[in-house]
Amino acid sequence: MRAEPFRPFRPAWWLPGPHLQTLWSRVLRRGPRVPLERETWATPDGDELALDWLGGPSGHCGPSGFSGASLLLGLHGLEGCSRSLYMLGLLDLGRRHGWRGLALNFRSCTPPPGSGPRRVLARRQYMMNRGRRLYHSGETQDLDGVVRGLIEREPGLELVLVGVSLGGNVLLKWLGEMGADVPDAVRAAATISVPYDLAAASRYLESGLGPRYVRYFIETLKEKALRFDERHPGIVDVEGVRRACTFREIDDSAIAPIHGFADADDYYARSSSIDYVDRIRVPTLLVSAADDPFLPARVLSEVERRASDAVTCEFTARGGHAGFVAGPPWRPRTWAEERAIAFLAEHAASRAPGADPRQRVGRRAAGR
Repeated sequence: MRAEPFRPFRPAWWLPGPHLQTLWSRVLRRGPRVPLERETWATPDGDELALDWLGGPSGHCGPSGFSGASLLLGLHGLEGCSRSLYMLGLLDLGRRHGWRGLALNFRSCTPPPGSGPRRVLARRQYMMNRGRRLYHSGETQDLDGVVRGLIEREPGLELVLVGVSLGGNVLLKWLGEMGADVPDAVRAAATISVPYDLAAASRYLESGLGPRYVRYFIETLKEKALRFDERHPGIVDVEGVRRACTFREIDDSAIAPIHGFADADDYYARSSSIDYVDRIRVPTLLVSAADDPFLPARVLSEVERRASDAVTCEFTARGGHAGFVAGPPWRPRTWAEERAIAFLAEHAASRAPGADPRQRVGRRAAGR
């Protein structure tokens, strides 16, 4: 039976405009208490991935109710990690459904063990990986390896996935690449504030208040690129990295050469999830706001036009970038995270024995 329609997003009156919505979620929001347990996986190329678990790797740690439950796999955004406030919020909401949770830290984004919630204005600490690549918006090999490793380790696993911003782009691209071959264990997926068209997003952030957002991210991106060059000299354009002030410049001088792209344009063309949404066959929810300061609104219309029937587009007029704050100041709620988890719960709970989840179709519901 299909759940009742989810309540529409009504922005908090005390956070008018996209920028306050975006910043409150990263600066003033209270992070829920989510105990995480670190597991390290070796990768085929000799590197390591840090997986941070809620409920334990085998489902037997923590409350007994976790054992055998569905597993929520979360993917963080640019320069985020498992301790980002939105990731803790999603894991906490999943816990309320009795789910175990797992946050995949992309390479070079792993927080030190035992670190607390990460806020946007705090000094970002991370553990640099040792391999010959970092991470980027279209890198899906690690996600694929983790999904298949989990399924191999836990036969009968029911897996739901959620990605925020860059992590959402990675998730949609992977789902599109897999198409009908996505593992049966994957029941549903949801994304929040994805930069579907990387070239358009990069250009958009070069005007208005965009450079102020870019400045926050680019310092650690430059630091990582220079540290990468110390271990693997001759790949990164060091002087280009030092001069970089925009995403295109850092992508041209570091991200593209590290990961085998000709330049930033080649990287954007091959990694943008907008070119993969038509191939998705798993029930998937896309939540984005037309006033997202990281993406021009026109891109949402194109995503909606291209999306397959398995995709549900819920694009709101307001909400900022992964903000979507609702409710009064004494009891704020993060609507997009609640909506994503509700969608995943609906598809996980409604699965009939022996049913193929790829037979389900989504719906398009723009709330503009």
